[in-house]
Amino acid sequence: MKNRLSVARALGPVVVLLGLVVAASAPAQQDYPSRPIRLITPAAQGGTTDLLARVFGARLSDAFKQQVLVDNRASASGVIAGEITANAPPDGYTLLLAYHQHTVNAALNPKLPYHPVNSFTPITQLTSAGLMLVVNPSAPVKNLEEFINWTRNFKGALNYGSAGNGSGGHLAGELYKQMTGVKAEHIPYKGSGPAMMDLVAGQYHYNFAGLQGAQTLVRSGKLRALAITTPRRMAALPDLPAVAEALPGFEVVGWYGVIGPANLPKPIVTRLHEELIRILNHPDVRERILADGSEPVGSTPEEFRQFMLADVAKWAKLVKESGAKLD
Repeated sequence: MKNRLSVARALGPVVVLLGLVVAASAPAQQDYPSRPIRLITPAAQGGTTDLLARVFGARLSDAFKQQVLVDNRASASGVIAGEITANAPPDGYTLLLAYHQHTVNAALNPKLPYHPVNSFTPITQLTSAGLMLVVNPSAPVKNLEEFINWTRNFKGALNYGSAGNGSGGHLAGELYKQMTGVKAEHIPYKGSGPAMMDLVAGQYHYNFAGLQGAQTLVRSGKLRALAITTPRRMAALPDLPAVAEALPGFEVVGWYGVIGPANLPKPIVTRLHEELIRILNHPDVRERILADGSEPVGSTPEEFRQFMLADVAKWAKLVKESGAKLD
């Protein structure tokens, strides 16, 4: 009995301290946000990622009556932005606009300084977008079926290009090779622009390219579109088949979503999720997303978590089997 009283006396101050911490954190969560929020963006100013961050940042600023500051950290394929976010206090004042490279990095970099899912709190997936399979108009193929037969029976050196090693186009090309048995050499470029220009010039044979940039060249007749890499046809491009129609299970989807450090309090996650979904459902925002060749998503935090875990597993398997590497 005496020992129990001694333990109780020893623990007393600790219990009181914990109670004070809980009591202090509750009002802080209820008053969230009471100061500016930093939205880290793993891209330079002016690109698609930056523009999306600024659209949502501006509307969150209006909703919260607190400024949401876009912090561009364009380096190391998003690893630096991820590390800053993972190491930030879990108070809702540091968020990351993550994109598909966030999960791809885990497959390509065994020394990643954080876990792409467990080191973060998923809030919502904002958008998804497939890639577009394009060829030079001089290619002797007019549709997906002809393309598959052509690449399978190609005589000589077959090449495909991408925006760089580890890019979505690179991994889509490796997945295509894996599922068809096609032998093709990957030509990595330093960015999608140079890769597209060389395809227009006929320097290689095909590319799984970003929808926005590819559509512009397709409309002008400089490239021919054959398929998309989403699991189903897109409403905006109903005549363009999904690669999965000929190769069941083929899917390469780029995405954007908002995440925070691990252990974000549930009330803060709920508040952020509700506001982001409200913004996502605004007609002007939806129209802008669709115009960029993407589709709005708006998943729950748990759905987004499961999506990212599946993405990590998928790319880890492909990278291991294909030997894909970073630049």
